[in-house]
Amino acid sequence: MSQKVTRAEVEDFLFHEAALLDEWHLDEWQKLLTDDAHYLIPPNDDLDGDYRKSLFIIADDRERIRQRIIRALDPNCHAEHPKSRTQRLVGNVRILSQDGDNVEVAANYICYRYRRYERIGQYVGNYRYKLVRRAASFLIKEKKIVIQANELGQLGSVSIIL
Repeated sequence: MSQKVTRAEVEDFLFHEAALLDEWHLDEWQKLLTDDAHYLIPPNDDLDGDYRKSLFIIADDRERIRQRIIRALDPNCHAEHPKSRTQRLVGNVRILSQDGDNVEVAANYICYRYRRYERIGQYVGNYRYKLVRRAASFLIKEKKIVIQANELGQLGSVSIIL
């Protein structure tokens, strides 16, 4: 029988994930993913859509996530060279359900993005996670990011991992 997950455990995991992303430890972040993980950003006009049936801003499977990280860390990646500086705030963490070792979690976020010669970018929205309990921590099976902006053009490209 699986042990009940606490909000504090989930918060610690999400705070750790945010720190890895803000510090550009993308190879280490990648180790938090299951082999069949998905990283999803739906379009603003279909937030509850299915990435297999709608055109998503980002709909990466595990291999595409790996390729995204290789590109982002490459010094020839003009979208992120020099790298953006980001600072995330994660809050309002809620455990939506738990079925054995599978846990669905929601949280709100603000991600401030600082980039040379650009205005500060502010990504605001919510995360939906499908986590899998592994030993004393979790792995990410799915991370869905909703960006609460009416018009995404003002934010520029989403070349960082939210």
